[in-house]
Amino acid sequence: MSRFPGPWQRQGIRRPLPRWWPLPVCALLGATAGGAYGMVSTPEYRATSYVVVTPAGKSESSVALGFAQAYGRVATEVAVIGDAQVWAGVSAETLRRSVQTATSPDAPMIAITATSARARDAAGIANAVARALTLNGAHTQADTGVKVVQFSRAAKPLAPSSPTASLTALVGGCAGGLLGGLSLLARPRRRTETEPGVAVPSPGGAVAVPQEVG
Repeated sequence: MSRFPGPWQRQGIRRPLPRWWPLPVCALLGATAGGAYGMVSTPEYRATSYVVVTPAGKSESSVALGFAQAYGRVATEVAVIGDAQVWAGVSAETLRRSVQTATSPDAPMIAITATSARARDAAGIANAVARALTLNGAHTQADTGVKVVQFSRAAKPLAPSSPTASLTALVGGCAGGLLGGLSLLARPRRRTETEPGVAVPSPGGAVAVPQEVG
């Protein structure tokens, strides 16, 4: 038996990695990082309460629509002036930071959305702001000519609105795969062809070099 390894054995000793190896590695690292972030991040819950502005007396519907836009802009300020922070059990800064309002150009309705780390607090904040708006509308009804009515109360959300760990892992894996693909495009290509002008010796022996005739 020969002591020298054959050509197939010599090739198997140090086989180079494929050129596309950064792609699966970056995708795996991105998925791991995304899944870890989704597991350690604090979940967020969203609850939405709806308030509608209706004309009172001889007021027109366009007046109610205009006041709905105005109430939507100052909803958090009205809630802070009133007792919304007391009803919700949060500070004024937390109320301003966690509440967002949205209005429609076609309907005199205001959507009050509250975000919190606990589902019960999110619903409580949204309902407290809606209640503060209705009370303020009742106090100023004689001057504005419109009535503010709570259309729908915010319900306690059953699931968080923040992305789950599986979703963040998927996003992280896609981002890692994209970075891996970009790294492949940025890497220089390996030279597989021999340079021109360089003679390659044959396995059987040396190449004869012709001599010039003097």
